[in-house]
Amino acid sequence: MTRILSVDDDELILQEIQTSLCACGHEVETATTGRVGLAKIMTGPYDVVTLDRALPDVDGLAVLTTMRSVGIHTPVLILSAMSNLDERVRGLRAGGDDYLTKPFSPEEMAARIEVLLRRSSQGSPAETTLRLGTLELDLITRRAQFRGRTVDLLPTELRILEYMLRHPAQVLTRTMIFEEVWGYRFDPGTNVIDVHVSRLRTKLAKAGESPAVKTVRGSGYMLAE
Repeated sequence: MTRILSVDDDELILQEIQTSLCACGHEVETATTGRVGLAKIMTGPYDVVTLDRALPDVDGLAVLTTMRSVGIHTPVLILSAMSNLDERVRGLRAGGDDYLTKPFSPEEMAARIEVLLRRSSQGSPAETTLRLGTLELDLITRRAQFRGRTVDLLPTELRILEYMLRHPAQVLTRTMIFEEVWGYRFDPGTNVIDVHVSRLRTKLAKAGESPAVKTVRGSGYMLAE
C-alpha cells in the first residue's frame, strides 16, 4: 500500500486529505507542524508528501530544502494559499515536484498524487519543459509559448495541453482526457471537454499554424504537427 504523509496545520484540511486519499487506497499519516513533519520524513519512508507552504513553526520551503539537502527525493506536492507565479516558482525550484493552490478539490489533489506516483515508479527525472515543434510548455512557470510568444491559456487548458504534449500524435479519447485532467470518471453526457479543447485549439491556431489540435472523428483529439 502507498504511504503518504500530509503536513498541514489546518486539521480540517488534513481530515479532508486523509478521507480522500484513503478512499483511493492509500495509507495516510499526518503532521500539524513542520518539525513533526520533518521528523517523520526523516524516519519514513513515504511514497509522496503533501506539504503546506505556510506552517506555524517552520516554513514549508525550509522543510523541503532540508529534505533535499540530506538526499531525500520523495515526491512533494506543495499545498498553498499563495497562488502568484513567484511563489509557485520558488516552491518548485526549492525541490517541489508539483504545486496546488488552496482551495483545491480533493479529486484534483488525488489526481496530481497519482501522477507523482507514476513518475516516481518510472524512475525518470522530472521534466521541466515539454516541446512539439515550435510549441513549448514550461512546467515550472506553467507558461506556453509558440515561437517564443506566450499563449494565454487558462489552468484547465494548460493541463489539457500538457497531457497532449506528453502523448504527441496519439489519439486521446474524451474519456482519457477527462479522467487525466479532471481526475474522476468520465460522464458521457457532458460537453465540458469539447468546450475546453475548442478554446485551446482556437488559441493555438491564433498563435501559430503547427502543431495543432486535430479532431479525430468518432475517436477524440490529437496534437500533431
